[in-house]
Amino acid sequence: MRAFRVAYDGSPFYGFQRQPDVPTVEDTLFDSLCALGVADNVPEGYAAAGRTDAGVSALAQTVAFECPEWLSPSAFNSELPGEIRVWASTDVDPAFHATHDAYYREYVYHSHAPRANLGLAKEASRRLSGEHDFHNLTPDTEGTVRDLDIDVLQDDDYLVFTLRSSGFARNLVRRVVSLIHAVATGEEEMAKIDRVLASEPLDGKEGVPCAPAHPLYLADVGYDFEFAVDGAATKSLHDVFGDLRVERRTRSRVARDICRTIE
Repeated sequence: MRAFRVAYDGSPFYGFQRQPDVPTVEDTLFDSLCALGVADNVPEGYAAAGRTDAGVSALAQTVAFECPEWLSPSAFNSELPGEIRVWASTDVDPAFHATHDAYYREYVYHSHAPRANLGLAKEASRRLSGEHDFHNLTPDTEGTVRDLDIDVLQDDDYLVFTLRSSGFARNLVRRVVSLIHAVATGEEEMAKIDRVLASEPLDGKEGVPCAPAHPLYLADVGYDFEFAVDGAATKSLHDVFGDLRVERRTRSRVARDICRTIE
């Protein structure tokens, strides 16, 4: 049994988990393993650390399964598109389960908020941290009680959120960010947090919408062992995501010019 760290750009995919008729990260991983002759479908013992929604990226998604000794991160990458890079691995106990044996997941969200009040953002984060029933911030009806640790800092025009928990209900990260952003920019009063955490359901306009998916990535998943980084695979990751960064900066310049030209 071997565990692999997987980074990916979420923009071309309809989320991590496999789905019929649309491209997902998990389907692409399985296609790679099939092309390499490792497995015809789902490999034996397979599990993943978690699911990410459509458009959400990852640095440290983790998958584990039975595989031959030669399957290194670089070998795995040889049949993967550039948007997905496996960059580290380690042998694990045959009983290891990538979902159940993770003791925390950590997400980072870059929220564009040039007029945000950092003090309000920190206070809102403090109030939402700890163990609460987040039933008003997820469509889930079970597993809504979670213990969150939320940190926020300001980086130029952005609020950068780091959220850590043993597990997250659906949409919870993006709705928490949406709520804190609204408080920090004056769109909502701090008292909104009390209403969100109360037992009464919030419907309609009182509900909290999801923040966009693309500024979010899965930054870390905690286990009781270390991964060995593959140097060649890491170089490939830097090349691919470096090119992606240049491409998106260039697109930003085009959008800037269009905005400047049409007044």
